Amino acid sequence: MPPMGDARQTALWLVRERGAIDAGLRQRPEAARLAPSGPEAEALRRFRSFVLCALAQGDVAAPALDGLRVPEPRAAALLEGWVDAAVRCAEADGPALRAQLLPLLARFRDALRQSAPARRASGAPRTRRAVAAAIDRVADAFLAVDAADVTICDANPAAGALLGTSRDALLGACVLDYVAEDARDGWRTELDAVAEGSEPRRFRSALRDRDGRPVDVEASVTRFATRSRTLALFVARPCAPTPASS
Repeated sequence: MPPMGDARQTALWLVRERGAIDAGLRQRPEAARLAPSGPEAEALRRFRSFVLCALAQGDVAAPALDGLRVPEPRAAALLEGWVDAAVRCAEADGPALRAQLLPLLARFRDALRQSAPARRASGAPRTRRAVAAAIDRVADAFLAVDAADVTICDANPAAGALLGTSRDALLGACVLDYVAEDARDGWRTELDAVAEGSEPRRFRSALRDRDGRPVDVEASVTRFATRSRTLALFVARPCAPTPASS
């Protein structure tokens, strides 16, 4: 059991124990009747990503809620249930873990409460392109990178949260600026493979956030080609570091 006073170690523990936490959550009534593709389940995925980023990187941007439409009261019991399940898995360290998670839960719930009125007042259209909306709702970080000049052409809010910045700040940036120096050759290899038409690939790597702090990830990359350019579509999820990178 990691020292629960160390936020980064807590984040890594949550990654390792995700299966056990989810199993404990499924025993609760609000989770047993949960639709996997429903907005409450999406709120939980966003909350878990927010918690991991906040613990691993310190104070990060506001929770990524773009495209999420669920009233806070509908999601509250599920989010609280996840916290309770994590605390039970931590056993003797449960109280310390709860003390770390409750402020993040309060922040996420407050963001949910504020997001609904803001969307109504903004006058934004209710319909968006289905693919763009789906990418925004994905809890894992998504980056679309031009394989030729390695600039980021698209990203989702989860990518911004993972890298300690906003989605808009990522657009047009060089993706290698967010990759740890000793991992850049690996990313160049993946981009070259995509440009040559390689099959989808999976790999482990180390990113770095806006402040230079390392973020170990499991990533996959697929190819998307148009007449004018080839894009490498990366999906990345935080993971425990390998012994060599810890």
